[in-house]
Amino acid sequence: MKVKKCNRTSIGGQAVLEGVMMRGYSSMATAVRDSDGVIRVETERVKPVKERSVFFRVPVIRGMINFFTSLVSGMRIMMRSAEVMGDEDGEPSKFEKWLAKTFKVDVYSVVMFIGVALGLALAVGLFIVAPQYLTKLLNMALGLSETSVWFNLIEGGIRILIFISYLLLVSLMKDIRRTFMYHGAEHKTISCYEYGWDLTVENVRKASRVHDRCGTTFMFFVMTVSILVFSLANYFIGAQGLIRILVKIALLPLVAGLSYELLKLLAKSDFFLLSIFKAPGLLLQRITTKAPTDDMIECAITAFNTVLQMDADKSIEPKRFVMATAADKLVEDVKTTLSEGGVTEPAEAEWIVSLKTGIKRSDLSTAKTKVPAKTVDEINKVVAERLTGRPLWYVLGNTDFYGFTFNVDERVLIPRPETEELVAEAIKYLDKDSVVLDMCTGSGAIAVAVQKTVGCKTYASDISEGALEVAKNNADQNGADVQFISGDLFENVKCKFDMIISNPPYIRTDDLAALDKELSFEPSLALDGGADGLDFYRRIASDAARFLKDDGMLLLEIGYDQKDAVIDLLRDFSSVTCLKDLSGNDRIIKAVK
Repeated sequence: MKVKKCNRTSIGGQAVLEGVMMRGYSSMATAVRDSDGVIRVETERVKPVKERSVFFRVPVIRGMINFFTSLVSGMRIMMRSAEVMGDEDGEPSKFEKWLAKTFKVDVYSVVMFIGVALGLALAVGLFIVAPQYLTKLLNMALGLSETSVWFNLIEGGIRILIFISYLLLVSLMKDIRRTFMYHGAEHKTISCYEYGWDLTVENVRKASRVHDRCGTTFMFFVMTVSILVFSLANYFIGAQGLIRILVKIALLPLVAGLSYELLKLLAKSDFFLLSIFKAPGLLLQRITTKAPTDDMIECAITAFNTVLQMDADKSIEPKRFVMATAADKLVEDVKTTLSEGGVTEPAEAEWIVSLKTGIKRSDLSTAKTKVPAKTVDEINKVVAERLTGRPLWYVLGNTDFYGFTFNVDERVLIPRPETEELVAEAIKYLDKDSVVLDMCTGSGAIAVAVQKTVGCKTYASDISEGALEVAKNNADQNGADVQFISGDLFENVKCKFDMIISNPPYIRTDDLAALDKELSFEPSLALDGGADGLDFYRRIASDAARFLKDDGMLLLEIGYDQKDAVIDLLRDFSSVTCLKDLSGNDRIIKAVK
């Protein structure tokens, strides 16, 4: 049953390798299903016809231009789809690298140019030279003049037979047959939309796989229109042999332009008398389109919907295919993206790629192994989230500290390198018989590192239940025997210790607003040290001695400018010294009871 079209569109398409391209008023989208089964989409903006040169609106001339631009863009899109399906372990050959470096040319563009040239040469050979040669052989028996109408009709008929035979032959090839199935998916999707149906796989499956604006119909019109044009040319010029071939080649743009106008004219109406002219092209589409599978239809729907969205919203930015990428190039791409987004630390790009690929950071600069598209996806998601300002280690969900891996999120501070120096100082004075308290434990990094390194009895306390959940998880994950205490500093602490270690909140309240955006993601409870940043040091200094054994030690991490103030608070301790960190800043207070 023929369904009336109530929602006509100018969107057209093209089947590509394992996918479909759709082109609309001001955008183009290509959807390709890669080897992992993921639909990859690439989009670009195209200049609307109204904004182009006047030649794009002049009848016949616009057809000439569209014929050749479609040929070039079609080849380009086909090659892009092939890249998505390409070998993940491949890399440019030495010759390709030499060519690009020596002549400053894009190898991709060179290959595309050669592909178009070979395609045109094949078309000329099959549909111009071969028909003329075969007609001349036949003419030996018929004795017709090369300028006669019958000679040109026979030559045109042979040309059409070669075209049909060519289509039938290539349709037997597995890869071409799959491309014809994607061609069917393209037509069915456009037809479904024009019927006014919702674009679902089920609805598209029921739609027609032949369409008035198909390239197959256009090529049939080229074959038939060429009979008339070439006949007239031969009648007036009377060329023979090679000259006759050259005249036909010269007239190809005119033939394409006239065929384009005929295609547009017939596509505008469903009037039944026009069906006579449409029928041959629609019949040929039965060869060049095949019933698609559901996953092919999904590709076509994705491409079509993407074009609809981009045509409706001019603010949508074009995007490139996500493809397997060499690790060293991927690092540079990530560095560029992060830098443009305001993240200026280049090491972050290396960390992201290294952690997601398993390649050592030191090997990344020379790593040519292709990173699979799925992993590139994961890296892109990390980069996108990082560009929101969220700290990298929250995005990744974990970080390394003192040789151990710790899960971190917004419930705890991200352990800093300078805190590793606090741990290194602590273990100098501890053995397996020591009893240690890590106060304001946060992620549990200090407690776990000390316990795993020394093997001593270790406690950890924090007022935040969320932080304690993270810390307990980290202790279990690292196999550390740590006892956790919920409470405000020494609240609920019941025993004495050989050492109390703490990295308490020490940032001045007024300074919090001026901190980097990243710190706004970290818990203020673990940052705010009061008006002067010393609130927690006062409370610790007041009570620590009661919870330390004789000769027990208190180790505190401090802000770079808090040395004198904290030392003054600890004047009741027998020995108080300050150690600098690797950057030369005052960082660790060591006080002995």
